Amino acid sequence: MTTTRPVQEFYSIGEVCALTDLKPHVLRYWESQFRFLNPAKNRSGNRVYKSREVELIMLVKHLLYTEKFTIDGARQRIDQYRRTGELRGSARRAFEAELAQELRASIEEVVGILDGKPSKPRGEEVKGKSVKGEG
Repeated sequence: MTTTRPVQEFYSIGEVCALTDLKPHVLRYWESQFRFLNPAKNRSGNRVYKSREVELIMLVKHLLYTEKFTIDGARQRIDQYRRTGELRGSARRAFEAELAQELRASIEEVVGILDGKPSKPRGEEVKGKSVKGEG
C-alpha cells in the first residue's frame, strides 16, 4: 500500500487541525510542551507548519492518545528516538498508523451502511460512547 503525502510545503493551523483531527488550542498547548514544535509565523503572525512538523504532531498524538504516554513520557520517548536516529521513522509510522485507523473506521462505516445499519454522523461519539439523538 502506498501512502500519499501532502504535497504542500506549509500548512496553516486550520489545515493542520483538519489533517490531524486536533483542535487549535491543543496544538498551541503542545507547542509549549514540546520544544521541537515551534512553527514559523508569516507576516500576519499566523502559524505556518512544515510537513516535518505535521509528522511530529502525528507522532505526539500517537504517543499520547494511542500509546497512552504522559506528556513527560512522550517527550522522553521522542528524545530517545532523536538520540537513536529513529525519530523520522517513528514519526512516519505514527502518521501511517493514524491513516490506517481512519481508513478502517471509514470501511467499517461503509460496511455498516451496506448491512443496512444507520450510520452515525461524524463527531457523534464521545469517549467511545454513542450520543443518541431523539427520533
